[in-house]
Amino acid sequence: MERVVVPDDFPSILSGTAALKRLERQAQVTVYTNKASTPEELIQRLQGAKVAVNIRAYSQFDEPLLKGCPDLKMIAVLGVGTDNVDLGAASRLGIKVTNTPGFSAVSVAEHTLALMLAAARKIPEHEKELRAGRWTRLPMTQLHGKKVGIIGFGNIGRQLAGLAKGIGMKVWAWTFNASPRRAEEAGIQFVEFDQLLSQSDVIAITIKASEKTRGLISRQALERVKPSCILVNTARASIVDTPAMIEALRKGKLAAAALDVYDQEPLPADDPILSLPNVVISPHNAGMTPEAIERGNEMLVENIISFLQGRAINVVNY
Repeated sequence: MERVVVPDDFPSILSGTAALKRLERQAQVTVYTNKASTPEELIQRLQGAKVAVNIRAYSQFDEPLLKGCPDLKMIAVLGVGTDNVDLGAASRLGIKVTNTPGFSAVSVAEHTLALMLAAARKIPEHEKELRAGRWTRLPMTQLHGKKVGIIGFGNIGRQLAGLAKGIGMKVWAWTFNASPRRAEEAGIQFVEFDQLLSQSDVIAITIKASEKTRGLISRQALERVKPSCILVNTARASIVDTPAMIEALRKGKLAAAALDVYDQEPLPADDPILSLPNVVISPHNAGMTPEAIERGNEMLVENIISFLQGRAINVVNY
């Protein structure tokens, strides 16, 4: 049987599942439930593996790692984002990379809306005050009638658009692949990037991380947003210039941020984000509902079994 290694199931979501048991009937599977401490340790874990299962984005599958794993022929990513994998190097080395598109779209969109509402209504701050015995009523934002600008309009963006319209928000979006047909199907309007930045009351980032989107929300971009704007990021931290965002939050040039993703994960205890009262945070768990996890695990295992049977599906590199 072919060897399959899961080097990074930490925190664990695959271990002990029906999907893993199905995979174990088809391959020799090794699962590590702690984080590799160095790139060298990650390479060591993958020795002899034909398939690597990538659960966490903190595992970097760069060219040196890929070259250090000569038996590797497939990287099966749980999730949509493959920004932690050098797709070009994988293609040159004959390694197929797959992902699990759409498995958590509903979960992530719901979480994005929840963060948006929590920031607008200052729920964490109010809770902190109440728990301290203070009956404090802070000024809040009503989202009904406000404009939400969605950056990226894939599965998550489309789902979020429906949820936002459901609470009475006006929805527009920007994407690399805008078209009148897509706008009509979703019942939204595509606008230019600058218009979305300067006129949105909420900016929600749902776009996939790539070299094209790295630093998309730059210092210059943040200077164009309204001081009353709420920035929500449930995509990847690399899309936002984090120091510039922190500065904008401190100076009142950005009303609030609601974040599920960070430059370093887990978030360090001394990260300046933690000291900002106008930031709502969650531990990169937007897609971790039981329904989404089960569907993602099923798709992940189906990708691997299909590959082992000679019919690769959901391949993202060519």
